[in-house]
Amino acid sequence: MVDAKKQTALLGLAFLLLLLISSFENTVFFHISSSVLKDLGNVQNQLLAVGVLFLHNIIVISLILLGMTFYVNLVVLNFFKREKHADIVLEHPRTFALVFTLVIIFLSILRGSTILYGGINVEALPPILLVSTPIGIVEGYGIYLTIKKTLSRAMSMKDLAYIYGIFFIAAIMEVGFISLLISVSAG
Repeated sequence: MVDAKKQTALLGLAFLLLLLISSFENTVFFHISSSVLKDLGNVQNQLLAVGVLFLHNIIVISLILLGMTFYVNLVVLNFFKREKHADIVLEHPRTFALVFTLVIIFLSILRGSTILYGGINVEALPPILLVSTPIGIVEGYGIYLTIKKTLSRAMSMKDLAYIYGIFFIAAIMEVGFISLLISVSAG
């Protein structure tokens, strides 16, 4: 059996490796999703879009879960002995989860606007925020729950299945909203 410090080192190595792989996945995702989301006229393309968005969300949330687990292990095993406040995040998981979630949602909206408009268009941000708010709330809740449960060291398989379900609902909502926007703008 591997001792806790070696397990944490392997967890960190896996996190770094998956972070590199996810960078490639992110590039492929945004290239594929733009072409898939443009043609949502039939049910088959809508199912493909839900699958692509769901898979991307699962990869992102799993990476967050892995990174937070790595951090928790570092703190619990006293890798930060010299740091006075290394465990502040573990003492206040709700606050950190809320702040981290808001940052991720904000960066996600900015990323989406750069894809849609080729850059950050300040005039286009209000409609983007309006359209993405319901999806952002659902995804934000999933991110918040993941971080809070991980930092509280209370994550179970049931919780993980629930969180993945939240992201499945978010993928369905996102495809539905995009289909609605396409039909309204075309009609």
